[in-house]
Amino acid sequence: MDVTASRLAFLAGAGSLVILLAAFGFQHIGELAPCKLCLWQRYPHGVAIFLAVIFSRAKHRLLLWLGGFASLSTAAIAGYHSGVEQKWWPGPDTCTSGSIDGLSTEQLLAQIMAAPIIRCDEIAWSFLGLSMASWNLIASLLLAALWFYAWRIWPRTDISASLRS
Repeated sequence: MDVTASRLAFLAGAGSLVILLAAFGFQHIGELAPCKLCLWQRYPHGVAIFLAVIFSRAKHRLLLWLGGFASLSTAAIAGYHSGVEQKWWPGPDTCTSGSIDGLSTEQLLAQIMAAPIIRCDEIAWSFLGLSMASWNLIASLLLAALWFYAWRIWPRTDISASLRS
């Protein structure tokens, strides 16, 4: 089997899909509510999935680079989150609450009482000594490598594969 940019883009998009499904599984089945940084890490994975789907139809080299950039973006957020968890640097002040502008005292109290307190600087789950953010960092760097390798080998492999078909 030839390694083609199309296959690599598919694998990278599928990898992001698996990561998102795992995150939703931990959230809804494992009842581990995500913090704000956890949620921020999900968005670039969604973009990468979207780019992989678009690339499957419209083979444009720029989509491969954008997929790599999306994976690097989530890796950067995950790296920042890992540092916050390790207390290497402070997390955002808004990590656990939304805006309170315009809320009455009663509304604010109701919001506080109803919202789960999810801190970005606490590790909710770990495996082999690494938090979910750390695992996301590693996986996202690997996915970025797939995207950028696909970008590097495009179009040579896909053109030669289509000529043999």
